[in-house]
Amino acid sequence: MSYVARDDRPADKAARYAEVEAEILAVLDGEPNRTARMATVASMLADAFPVFFWTGFYVVDPDKADELVVGPYQGTLGCLRIAFDRGVCGTAARDRATQIVDDVHAFPGHIACDSRSASEIVVPVFDPSGALIAVFDVDATETSAFDAADAHALERLMARVFG
Repeated sequence: MSYVARDDRPADKAARYAEVEAEILAVLDGEPNRTARMATVASMLADAFPVFFWTGFYVVDPDKADELVVGPYQGTLGCLRIAFDRGVCGTAARDRATQIVDDVHAFPGHIACDSRSASEIVVPVFDPSGALIAVFDVDATETSAFDAADAHALERLMARVFG
């Protein structure tokens, strides 16, 4: 799969992630607010990769430790709440492990917030103490849009921005 930057310059995926990571870190330099950091990450990643259809965070609910609540995102209406035992986001939160799903319609218990979603990657987000604070969710309208390169780059970015 070939990725094209928004300014129509071809870029391989790893190089594009490195470029966007540097931009995100520069914008966030000195910003301590977690919500502002999440909103910036979601916005800049959504803009950087045309294949990203829905890009955002589900945050661990401070009042229900086994439930996620929608946080900052870019895209169509997201699910408002997701239990740790439901869907791709819940699985990533429960297992504290990145999930790559080539075909969401084949994923047991997938939550269809938007029927156009075809594939998904969800990365757990940890604070500096190692506590799970959120998951970062990206959907695409095509199957098999995500791979190990996405997982590596997004895990690294989440660790650098929130860890």
